[in-house]
Amino acid sequence: MNVLLFGATGMVGAGVLRECLLDPGVGLVVTIGRSPTNQHDPKLREIVHPNLFDYTSIEPQLSNFDACFFCLGVASAGMSEPEYTRLTHDLTLAAATTLARLNPQMTFVFVSGASTDSSEQGRLMWARVKGRTENDLQRLPFKAVYAFRPGVIQPLHGIRSRTPSYRILYSVLGPLLPLARALFPNQILTTEQMGQAMLAVVRHGWPEAVLEARDIVRAATGDQEKQNRRSGE
Repeated sequence: MNVLLFGATGMVGAGVLRECLLDPGVGLVVTIGRSPTNQHDPKLREIVHPNLFDYTSIEPQLSNFDACFFCLGVASAGMSEPEYTRLTHDLTLAAATTLARLNPQMTFVFVSGASTDSSEQGRLMWARVKGRTENDLQRLPFKAVYAFRPGVIQPLHGIRSRTPSYRILYSVLGPLLPLARALFPNQILTTEQMGQAMLAVVRHGWPEAVLEARDIVRAATGDQEKQNRRSGE
């Protein structure tokens, strides 16, 4: 499997990158972002690209991919709706429209959020914008498009959020998250599960285009069980 990954320097993207590099079924991971990950692996190739609204100059490097994991995202706090739309909807669709043309066989996975508003009519601005983004992605001619809607995500393996407010929150709640996950295993995810679930839906598909937290857990768990069975044969 050849994977294209956006947002590899963020918390979710870093977790997804780790799982891709560990997975024996992934032969190549290409990251695209404004800054490098500073990681080194034989599978990894990085494209530093300052303008994430225009891919004309790097199109020759964007073909022959089986999957795109789009983990870029910004917090909506303090933003106007036009500004948040530009950095969430417009930025995502700029990449996805290019990739759909170059890779019609691709599965595109978009990291959305819990309580996203598919009707695009709700009261919460960020939820409307995320819903519009999900809906417009579904209209593109990919092999498949999946929207992941996680809620709380626990970073593992030394991964940290780049958002200062989230770092403070995780430093306060971090010791409680393992217990919370044990009590609510279908509501609190890990960066590890996010990566494993993305790989699973590319391999096996999923019955619905939108995966809530419980679906992400099921996809990750099911794929790990299948891989363990194969390795034991």
